[in-house]
Amino acid sequence: MGAWIAVGAAVVCALLPLAWIRTAALGRVHPVDSVPERPVAVVLGAAAWPDGPSPLLARRLDLAVALYREGRVGRVVVSGDNRESSLRETDTMTAYLVDHGVPADRIEADRYGYRTWDTCVRVRDLYGVRAAVMVTQAFHLPRTIALARTAGIDAVGVGDRSMGARRRSTVIGHAREVGASVKALRDALLRPAPAHTGV
Repeated sequence: MGAWIAVGAAVVCALLPLAWIRTAALGRVHPVDSVPERPVAVVLGAAAWPDGPSPLLARRLDLAVALYREGRVGRVVVSGDNRESSLRETDTMTAYLVDHGVPADRIEADRYGYRTWDTCVRVRDLYGVRAAVMVTQAFHLPRTIALARTAGIDAVGVGDRSMGARRRSTVIGHAREVGASVKALRDALLRPAPAHTGV
């Protein structure tokens, strides 16, 4: 009997954060052509490769390009890990956006977006973001919206749903959201300062 209670408690603990995330994002996920207009798109970082963005990151950036071209946003903030060890994610993201037609003066780079919560707090405090279209993969989007809203940002989002050549990365991404949702709820409750607070 005790073992069943322990199992039940573990299931509840795992599902509660996911339920919170899904509720916070309810009605806020849209395709590019119908997402509500916001002043800015916030593109969360992912792996950069020596020759440019990884396929997953490129898909996020393609969404940002489409949002800008359709007039859904007026500027783009890219947020990621710009250390040399991460192959300078935000430099790579900025270059890709410029190469695809987004004017350089419409792009800002948050070089210290090490985690989703850090990105949300930093773009709010350092880049003046109060309302945004959050851009990432579909599996990551509900958590991103939930954390952005917790940080005080009026957030909606568009997410890349394609599998393509990076099917394995996408499957892993879906699986890791269970554990990541627990950390997200902890961040929402404790509201820690970002790992890096400067520009």
